[in-house]
Amino acid sequence: MIRFATSALALTLLAAPALAEPVAYDFDKSHANLSFTYNHLGYSTTDGRFGDWDGKLLIDEGAPANSSVEFTINIDSLDTFWADRDTHLKSPDFFDAAKYPQAVFKSTNVEQTGEKQLEVTGDLTLRGITKPVTLTVDVTALGEHPMAKKPAAGFAATTVLKRSDFGMDKFVPYVGDEVTVTFHAETLKSEATN
Repeated sequence: MIRFATSALALTLLAAPALAEPVAYDFDKSHANLSFTYNHLGYSTTDGRFGDWDGKLLIDEGAPANSSVEFTINIDSLDTFWADRDTHLKSPDFFDAAKYPQAVFKSTNVEQTGEKQLEVTGDLTLRGITKPVTLTVDVTALGEHPMAKKPAAGFAATTVLKRSDFGMDKFVPYVGDEVTVTFHAETLKSEATN
């Protein structure tokens, strides 16, 4: 009887569906943009972007809390569409890109806050200083990509940082302390997970 019960339990475990694991997605950099804006003297809004970055994204559709993202940004790729300003922003007055060439974000928590919205909390290391940051993420699409014919995910992430929190307080408050960061991205299921 014990042998029969043990065999039945083993068969039940084998027949049970395996728990889903987070799936790796690759960023399609041709359809992604990492940008930022800040106020200049109350007269205008200055726009910029980072052209060189890389990320690791894991998505668990069934349990979003198991999802995660890591992101590395090459500070020298900063572009505000004005060369002299770019040079100044990369100087020790601001990013000090020669000493701190990268910014890194690593998620620590993912929470679903709406049908298509997530709150992603993580640690941002910028200019050698690490602070917690929360991203509001709107999932714009999740399903089979109509052209690539494979699972895909699209989203828009936003957050507001205080640059002074990261040791960049030059010209505050005349040049805005608050910087709005926006990331639009299209991702495809990684070939390695097929």
